[in-house]
Amino acid sequence: MSLVRKNGADLIPGQEGICVEQEDGEKENQPSVITPDDVLKMTRISDGFLCPPEANIYDIDFTRFKIRDLETGTVLFEIAKPQPGDNIEVPSDDEEPVDPNAGRFIRYEFTPNFLKLKAVGSTVEFRVGAQPVNKFRMIERHFFRDKHLKTFDFEFGFCIPFSSNTCEHIYEFPPLAPDLSQDMIDHPFETRSDSFYFVDNRLIMHNKADYAYNGGLTSSASASAGDSHLKEGDS
Repeated sequence: MSLVRKNGADLIPGQEGICVEQEDGEKENQPSVITPDDVLKMTRISDGFLCPPEANIYDIDFTRFKIRDLETGTVLFEIAKPQPGDNIEVPSDDEEPVDPNAGRFIRYEFTPNFLKLKAVGSTVEFRVGAQPVNKFRMIERHFFRDKHLKTFDFEFGFCIPFSSNTCEHIYEFPPLAPDLSQDMIDHPFETRSDSFYFVDNRLIMHNKADYAYNGGLTSSASASAGDSHLKEGDS
């Protein structure tokens, strides 16, 4: 299945946020089922993950991700998971157990020019498991510190069992005031996002990201151990 989805709507209702699962695993007043309306009420980035990795009972697995500038077609970066047959290093028995949340966070590094782009296309490839996936939806919310920048809301639609799917989402960026853009450049990784994935209006996946826009200006901090770390132009 191949889809192209376009969304530039700002969906933030300006209401109070919900309590979330903390990174140490403790839960505080968290509803048993988290819906799209719940995350749209949040007024800041979440403190932790709103669901565990085990909530992905549909075995949805993202295998490739690419971002391109819509105006020029330039691929800003592309990353793919190793496939069967690839030369993969197997961890030794002496290494520490893998953090189950390691694959749920990604760190991006861009140049300041990224903030001048009007729109980018984000292509994802993913596989689903034995269950049909109905009303697959992603809500992605971006903040700089506690300031809401943009909310994107995309529908993947229905996915048949054991299918491989490709979908491009069009991100249309709002114009940023010059002083805000400069603040975002001067304070790397204080721009952050939550990506919430729903099936039948139930949260089943939650990923996080942070962003730097000072590439080429100064050396940036390295990603934490186990984190994905992408620089503009990486492939």
